[in-house]
Amino acid sequence: MKNLIAWIVVSVLFTWRAAMAQQDSEIVWVQIEAHPSLTVAQERARRYAAEMPDVNGFALGGSWYGIALGPYAPEDASQVLRVYRAEGKIPRDSYVTSSRSYRQQFYPVGADLLNRGTTTAPVETAPVIAAPAEPEPQAPVVQEPVQIVDETPAEARRSERDLSADERKDLQRALQWGGFYNSGIDGAFGPGTRRSMSEWQSANGQEPTGILTTRQRAALMAAYNAPLTSVGMTRHSDIKAGIAMDMPMQAVRFDHYQSPFAHYDPATEDGIRLLLISQPGDAPQLFGLYDILQSLQIVPLDGPRERGRTGFTIEGRNARIVTHVEANLENGEIKGFILVWPAGDERRRARVLDAMKASFTRLPGTLDPLEGADQEQRVDLISGLQVRKPIRNASGFFVDRAGTVVTSTAAVQGCGRVTLDGEYEAQVVASDAGLGVAVLRPQDRLAPMEIARLSGLQPRLQSEVAVAGYPFGGVLGAPTLTFGTLSDTSGLSGEPSLTRLALAAEPGDAGGPVFDAGGSVVGMLLPEPGGAQQLPADVRFAAKSDAIAAVLSKAGIGAPSGSSSQSIAPQDLLKLAEGMTVLVGCWE
Repeated sequence: MKNLIAWIVVSVLFTWRAAMAQQDSEIVWVQIEAHPSLTVAQERARRYAAEMPDVNGFALGGSWYGIALGPYAPEDASQVLRVYRAEGKIPRDSYVTSSRSYRQQFYPVGADLLNRGTTTAPVETAPVIAAPAEPEPQAPVVQEPVQIVDETPAEARRSERDLSADERKDLQRALQWGGFYNSGIDGAFGPGTRRSMSEWQSANGQEPTGILTTRQRAALMAAYNAPLTSVGMTRHSDIKAGIAMDMPMQAVRFDHYQSPFAHYDPATEDGIRLLLISQPGDAPQLFGLYDILQSLQIVPLDGPRERGRTGFTIEGRNARIVTHVEANLENGEIKGFILVWPAGDERRRARVLDAMKASFTRLPGTLDPLEGADQEQRVDLISGLQVRKPIRNASGFFVDRAGTVVTSTAAVQGCGRVTLDGEYEAQVVASDAGLGVAVLRPQDRLAPMEIARLSGLQPRLQSEVAVAGYPFGGVLGAPTLTFGTLSDTSGLSGEPSLTRLALAAEPGDAGGPVFDAGGSVVGMLLPEPGGAQQLPADVRFAAKSDAIAAVLSKAGIGAPSGSSSQSIAPQDLLKLAEGMTVLVGCWE
């Protein structure tokens, strides 16, 4: 590629003398940037000149200054534009323009290729203090900047004729993005486009002629591209992942590979995050990836999803982030990207996302499926990404064949949604805040293996009881039993709907069924009581089964009742608990 550029440069220099002898209309330039500050434009020109030849700077009119490569013959300019764009050395919105766009030259200092004069940044010379014998100091010498007048409508229309079809479409897109244009992007400057230009001019304190001057076009495009500039959108090739695209390289930085992702973590407080997706695969693996991604914390559940035969898109939103995911299968390779953006910054996000989509390019190869296998491995991580977790987990138990569940009110308080066993959506259909009992109904009818038999008889004091629950938030995949004894048939203040237990339960056990020795449910474990008083660690309370039955009856739900005088073996009690106890999840 460097040889190609060198050949172009040599060829251009060879034809330079002949080109300058021709009319200005046959000499073209590749304009790469424009700035309203001459000082900034000079600094940017110096930076480009450190990497590329033929860097020049010209006044555009008004207070705008453009940086251009050239001069070139038209065919050479197109080649330079194409090569430098592909290598990411110049912005993707760079374009070919004629000499008529330019006025005085400001870079290189002293150059005047177009014979139109030169301009420099205002320089204020420090005052010269006279010697003691000459008490009057010299006044400061200030070099006045050259005053540049904007184009007339006729001049603006002439410069407009030099715009390419893509440049004209970009102006329409910029007007549309700014809310001034709502028609098709066709590059034709008809009445609708002219009207939108007038509206833009009026909104920016300019005379509404309906014809944008060179300076106004530069200002419009600068505003349109400001979101890209703010995050340092740069063409970046990740050879290992086999993906090239425009990426916000000032907002993210590469961290590591862990198949199937190339992780680009936040580099600023904005928290913008990017992951490239790259793996060999087929349709089943593509669909499996689609399902896995939706279990990740960085992909919120709310938002549209679309899955086809060869690709999918996901957009997830919550109060904190907006995440866009897309991936496609081509020639046995699955490639795509995930962009995580802070919520409340939609216009900038949309502009950056559009640029990323338009520039996405598949390069040969994919990440090795074993890439990153030596990274941290945890059950709550998938390829280094956190699996979505509920706000909290609790326990519950089935009370009828339709899958109705009883749990604690604390388990479902303030939840955006509630799940059973992490999979089935459920809704609260009844509750008793005083008792601390909530009743859940699954959205889909379930078929529990076991349901509770609510006992009308309380076990004797100091008899053995057991609580089934999920003390570790479902990590073990099944409920556990915790054994204890019945300390009292009422609460500490004599509450008749409660029992007091001597039992070392965990917070996740709250809402679980309390069994007697025969396997009947005699209550529901309540969360640890709050307040200033600190009770002994093994003091817990349960809502009695007859009080639970009353809540169910009031909601029109019939639950089976019964008790047994025969004790059952611990393994049989565990089997009963596994079929009846459910993990209750509270989500944002």
